[in-house]
Amino acid sequence: MKSSKTALNLTEGKPLKLILLFAIPIFFGNLFQILYSLVDTKIVGSILGKEALASVGAVSILYTLLTGFFNGLTLGFGVVTARFYGSGDVKGLQKSVAGSILLGFVTATGIILFVVIFLRQILMFLNVPAEQLAMAESYITILVWGMFVTLAYNLCANMLRAIGDSVTPLIFLVIAAFTNVGLDYLFILVLNMGVPGAAIATLLSQFLSVTLCLIRIYKGFPLLHISRADFVLTRQQMVFLYQSGLSMGLMSSLVNFGTLVLQSGINQLGQSIIVAHTAARKMFEIWGLPISVLGSAMATYCSQNYGAGKYDRIRRGMRDVLIVGAVWDSLVILQAHTIAPYLIGFIASTDNEEILYWGSMYLRVDMSFWFICLFIIILRNSMQGFGDHKTPILSSFIELVGKLVFTFVFVRIFGYWGIIWTEPVAWILMVGPLIVMTLKNPVIKQNVTKRI
Repeated sequence: MKSSKTALNLTEGKPLKLILLFAIPIFFGNLFQILYSLVDTKIVGSILGKEALASVGAVSILYTLLTGFFNGLTLGFGVVTARFYGSGDVKGLQKSVAGSILLGFVTATGIILFVVIFLRQILMFLNVPAEQLAMAESYITILVWGMFVTLAYNLCANMLRAIGDSVTPLIFLVIAAFTNVGLDYLFILVLNMGVPGAAIATLLSQFLSVTLCLIRIYKGFPLLHISRADFVLTRQQMVFLYQSGLSMGLMSSLVNFGTLVLQSGINQLGQSIIVAHTAARKMFEIWGLPISVLGSAMATYCSQNYGAGKYDRIRRGMRDVLIVGAVWDSLVILQAHTIAPYLIGFIASTDNEEILYWGSMYLRVDMSFWFICLFIIILRNSMQGFGDHKTPILSSFIELVGKLVFTFVFVRIFGYWGIIWTEPVAWILMVGPLIVMTLKNPVIKQNVTKRI
């Protein structure tokens, strides 16, 4: 099946080499996404002050929840597309692309309207401090309406990745990242637009990346060209797409909703704790990026090989990626226990001892358990690729319950220490079912009798 010279066929060649070649552009793409989020944080904190930074931090998890869901939804759609690509079914692939667009925008419309209508109630649920409420609402409102643009980019990027091209999305994200930096300074420093300016800068830079992606697909990827007839889907085709898309979307959403609930507890602990946690989570995202990228790559890798019936390659790929991830985790733990205060101070643009202490303590404790999270991320995404959509959701549900219990019980007793220990405890509880069900899966046990 011919697509483009930038696309990789993940069903032929050495598994680890292919996975890394596929994952590296995704890594740099996600890194640039984090960087222009970090630039927002840095500029808001250094130019507009701690109160503005706290207002952004108080609602940033809501933005993360929505973007995580839409990325998961489109990645799940992409898993289906990758399976058709692996099996050589061009018509099925094009139907899956059209269905992804249709179902994606219908789903986005419902969610965005719900959030906009109930936004004030959501902010109250998050316990956003009264002094930051107006700024927080103006910032997040723009980003919520911009979710249509976020969805469009994720659709383009994940369809390209489904056929093995992770380079094209990277190129346009780099362009968008530099654009975002320039627009941040223009809207915040020159035009004095405050925190809404940071949101508008993010939205416009994303719109640029969408436009460039669409032009590139039109000119260079005929395999992804669709017709009006491709939008005519059977009920079975829609269910198949939604089953994969919602599974990945819910997997991400349950995790992020738990974090959103946790943020409601953090927002009651004072401005210094909010700033410390905001800075720590930015660093957490950067350190965790290689593992989350390997997880995303494994979803596509496993799906293509599952479609091609090459189950031995799935097993080899999972083993090799876990080894590489363990090496990275060792480096992260070393950094967390040595340079965490300097990183927190740089991100938050502060030398406040309370902020440095709590931000560093969060990183030291949580990253010490990051080996467990490695198994969770790789196993969950791999299972999605070879057709187990239930176990990853169960695992995410366990994490959600753990965060709810800690927020409403232990945070009230132990304060920020309750926040710090939430995720390590949740990870320990949720990794067990993933390991057991992975070992029981026919693909891993080498006795596959039927392909889905």
